[in-house]
Formats: sequence, C-alpha cells, structure tokens
Amino acid sequence: MGNRLTKIYTRTGDSGETGLGDGSRIAKTASRVEAMGNADELNSMLGILADEPLPEPISECLINVQHTLFDIGGELSIPGHTLVKPDRVVYLEHTLDQLNKDLPPLKDFILPGGARSAAVCHLARSVCRRLERSLFAVDDQQSVTTVTLQYVNRLSDLLFVIARTLNQEAGKPDVLWNHDQQGKADSNDS
Repeated sequence: MGNRLTKIYTRTGDSGETGLGDGSRIAKTASRVEAMGNADELNSMLGILADEPLPEPISECLINVQHTLFDIGGELSIPGHTLVKPDRVVYLEHTLDQLNKDLPPLKDFILPGGARSAAVCHLARSVCRRLERSLFAVDDQQSVTTVTLQYVNRLSDLLFVIARTLNQEAGKPDVLWNHDQQGKADSNDS
C-alpha cells in the first residue's frame, strides 16, 4: 500500500466543510461528521483504557473493537458502504456472555467507579452511548446499516460488563447507587 497521508494539512476544511471518502463535501456540523467524531473519540478512549493493566482476553477484545470502530468511521465516510459484518456482533455477544457468567447478578444500579480501569471503561461506555445516538441521527437522514447499529448497542453493554469485570479483577466491589445518599448529604449541610 502506498503512502496515503503525504500531507497532513490541506486547508480544504477552513471554510467549515470536510471531505468524505467518496469525494463529496459536507458541513463539519453535519450529523454524519458528528458520528465520525464520536467513533474517533470512543476509539481514543479505548486507547487510554488499553494502557491500563488488563487481562489478556479483554485487551485482545478491545483491540478488535478498535479496528471495528475504524471500520464504522469508514462506513460513515463513504455513505452506502458496508464494512461491519454480522459476525462482529456475534463476537461481542459471545464475549459478553463469557464475561458476564462470572459476575454476581446485579440487584441495584451501579455508579461508574471502583478501579481506575473500570472508571475509564465506564467513560468509554458513555461515549459509546453518544456514538449510538449520533448514528441514529444519521440514520434519520441516510441509512446506517442495521449491523452497525446493533454492534454499537452491544458494545455499550460489553463495556459495562468489562467495567464490572475489571472491578472484580481488582478486588473492588461495584459502586452501588444509593438513592437515599442525596438526603444524607443534605442533612450534613445543616
């Protein structure tokens, strides 16, 4: 493969437009560009998470996910192009099932936190949810593949389970939501 990025700046985006992979130009404020940015941000968050000490299966899974997120960016960059195949959704579901079977059942909502790696994973999960919302905004105007929408939905679930797994690996309990906590804080202020 030849050099693809021979010049980093082009000055073609100075007017508020950006080029897509099919050669068309759209506003940088378009929902498609927003979704591309959210996919990139999630990929960056996973890069930060990958720098944490992680069990090898989780590390390998995150690398796989990063490649798929790059493919999702490619799909967004070339409207109508399909890169994400159904087997990737199956892979996430299988990984989810494997990790979740070793976790205690949840009876309460949990707060993002615990081990640092789990907190970073929860942050990635919230960015993933934003990506999902932005993909549906694109889908309202131009079709996004069903597989891509399913993949991002499963990915947010997987990141939730990975965060719980990382807390378990670190010997930290899930941080349970206590709806009475606000009342305790208010009573301490008097």
